[in-house]
Amino acid sequence: MKAIQFTEPESIAMIDLPEPAQPGPGEALVRTHRMGICGTDLSGYLGKMPFFSYPRIPGHELGLEILALGEGVDHVQVGDRCSLEPYVNDPTTTTSRNGHSNCCPGVQVLGVHTDGGLRPQWICPAHKLHPGNDLSYDQLALVETLAIGYHAVVRADPQAGETVLVIGAGPIGLATLEFLRLREGVNIIVMDMVESRLQFCREKLGIPHTVVFNPDGTHLPDLEQITGGELANAVIDATGSAKSMSTCFEYAAFTGRVIYVGITTETLSFPHAPVLHRRELTLLASRNALPADFGNIIALIADGRIDTDIWITDRLAFDDVPSGFAEFTDTSRGTVKAIIEVS
Repeated sequence: MKAIQFTEPESIAMIDLPEPAQPGPGEALVRTHRMGICGTDLSGYLGKMPFFSYPRIPGHELGLEILALGEGVDHVQVGDRCSLEPYVNDPTTTTSRNGHSNCCPGVQVLGVHTDGGLRPQWICPAHKLHPGNDLSYDQLALVETLAIGYHAVVRADPQAGETVLVIGAGPIGLATLEFLRLREGVNIIVMDMVESRLQFCREKLGIPHTVVFNPDGTHLPDLEQITGGELANAVIDATGSAKSMSTCFEYAAFTGRVIYVGITTETLSFPHAPVLHRRELTLLASRNALPADFGNIIALIADGRIDTDIWITDRLAFDDVPSGFAEFTDTSRGTVKAIIEVS
């Protein structure tokens, strides 16, 4: 059986693996139909993802088909189409028992810490499968990306009448916008350096207020004009840029909150007394997502409240991954979401 492996930074190989065995208790044998390429995969390929190790079979945004089930599995059936919750946690830890399986101290993300789904068939923990038989495999491969944004919005907890600024209109920023749009009465602004991304937000997501970031700071008056000088009650930074994450506090209103959903390996620094302390701001991190998020998102897509057609802009055949994957590290190509067609 063929599989795709990141052997080291900027090196991809097609490798041979034995056919998987039958699933044991609590396990499922699955076939990967679709894999979404996300920023984690691209950073892993480039050697810039802090949790990535080599060699590694990537793949955690997946549309899967169940081929066989081990003993003790009753929430899904053979033939079900599923999305994967790729965060394998230790259920005995205090963190997990308190309902925070997304950030269990020993959590292992499939496709990052351990091998993932960029292979035709493999064994996975059955309880991490979320059925969505009304969805296509393309749609199921989008659920995990959307879940990251969903969880960030839950962390921000915007209320009617509040203003939320999303910085970064890449896939994770777009995912947060999807769920902010479903919050009644919330005012949404998105900021990015690339005008074409902001145009996508206006035309495809209906976001009326966009701000082009300028390194010289001349964008700040635009934000002040939109907010009547009040700035944003919540700032969600989805850039993964240390510079942005260190300076985004200046966009937060007094008693506002800043939510980091992007990831950086760099040390962050920001002014404490004049900004964080003076405005009595709250800083929150947002990591992964929770099990219930997956079912909620699958239901929203099935109900037509999230239009997934606008997301998928590029496709890549499984056999073309070693030669074609690097193209998607070029941010100027305008990709929103690329899908690998595995089978």
